[in-house]
Amino acid sequence: MGISVDTFFLELNGQGTLQAQIQQMIAEGILSGRFHVGEKLPSSRKLASHLGVSRITVTLAYTELLANDYLTARGRSGYYVSENAPVPPKYTPIQRGTETVDWDKALARRFVDSDVLPKPWNWRDYTYPFIYGQADRTLFDHANWRLCAVRALGHKDFESLTRDYVDQDDPLLIEFIARHTLPRRGISARPEEILITLGAQNALWLASRILLTHNHTAVIEDPCYYALRSLLNHWDCAVVPIGVDKDGLPPEALPDETDVIFTTPSHQSPTTATMPITRRRQLLDRARDLDAMVVEDDYEFEMAFLGAPSPALKSMDRDGRVIYVGSFSKSLFPGLRLGYMVGSEPFIREARALRSLVLRHPPGHIQRTAAYFLSLGHYDAQIRRMSKELSKRREAMDKAIDEYGLSVAGRGVMGGSSMWMSAPEHVDMSQLARSLQNQSVHIEPGTPFFAGPDRPQNFYRLGYSSIAPDRIAPGVKLIADAIQTQ
Repeated sequence: MGISVDTFFLELNGQGTLQAQIQQMIAEGILSGRFHVGEKLPSSRKLASHLGVSRITVTLAYTELLANDYLTARGRSGYYVSENAPVPPKYTPIQRGTETVDWDKALARRFVDSDVLPKPWNWRDYTYPFIYGQADRTLFDHANWRLCAVRALGHKDFESLTRDYVDQDDPLLIEFIARHTLPRRGISARPEEILITLGAQNALWLASRILLTHNHTAVIEDPCYYALRSLLNHWDCAVVPIGVDKDGLPPEALPDETDVIFTTPSHQSPTTATMPITRRRQLLDRARDLDAMVVEDDYEFEMAFLGAPSPALKSMDRDGRVIYVGSFSKSLFPGLRLGYMVGSEPFIREARALRSLVLRHPPGHIQRTAAYFLSLGHYDAQIRRMSKELSKRREAMDKAIDEYGLSVAGRGVMGGSSMWMSAPEHVDMSQLARSLQNQSVHIEPGTPFFAGPDRPQNFYRLGYSSIAPDRIAPGVKLIADAIQTQ
């Protein structure tokens, strides 16, 4: 008895080529046990007609499965599930008893933050996704990224793909960052002063772990990137939030006991304020007087489409006290999990050792793929394309916000990919954000960005990097209408 043709269907938004989708569909049927050894597959003509694809597409899929021993061919009789197909053995799950662990006692530390509204997995299905920090597939150069990934899989790059770097990094990626990326921020660094990380978050963890102990004091901005605050709160150090103004972190507010300063001077997170050059010098002077280290998170400098970005703090550092953190998450895609940190060689040496203890190194194939993508000019082309599109979306945001009377609390003068907004003080934007999801609108409430018990409830962030320009105005109108009903 053969497998019914009705068992097969293609998803409208399926991933990969039609041939790959058909291969995956059949392989999953075999691996799940739905298709049994010896069962006959529909003829290529019947399956092609049923799926609405060409017969050659089905034939190629069958041929590939035949080569991988999922199927076997029997002359003119057709294709059958192979006796050698990797069918999983049948097993009966073990019945689990009632757990007796007292988790309130067993969990020495708690890391779940219930204040943060999670980003929905299906945010691409939202009509109005004012989501921050996610990749827009219409702007990403997927074709050239794939070509670079394939090139990195080649025989020439076998070592970069398979070797254990231990505590080292891909020399091609390090070279590109040193010769191309950092000079654009006014930074000069030797390879020994650069470390690849699993994104900026990993870099911040490494820096905090190395620079802070129980008798140290860390200064953070308020509001700030809430994951940084949560990270520091789990160390034994003292954490002091300092309120930011329209120019970012005020140096004169730093307490005398400060040991490490965490700051986002180019685009303050989340207010998007840009710290002027004068204040940057004042901050470095204050850090020198305090003998404090500075961790500069330059997470979004590539998004400065309204004007040339200000020089990085690190470029103005003459003492070696600034640790610079960069990331490819915003300019490429967040799932890449690739960032870097720059600091004096003694610091990077320790960071390299710590990284090796925890995760050794980021995957070599990912590093080499990124190195090719950057060095072949695809990265710069993507930045130009993104800057042009973000400028268009920013213009649509400005127009819609003015038209519907929303209040902007901070809009980056250099560009960026979000706006920091405020509603009337009585409005709880966390509740409003949840209710707006029912109208296919996603916004990010601002309360988690603030420290302390009396955090304001009326701020929120609107990202515009992943929403089409023609959807911005109607989405902003829905937000404005919801706020007005509160």
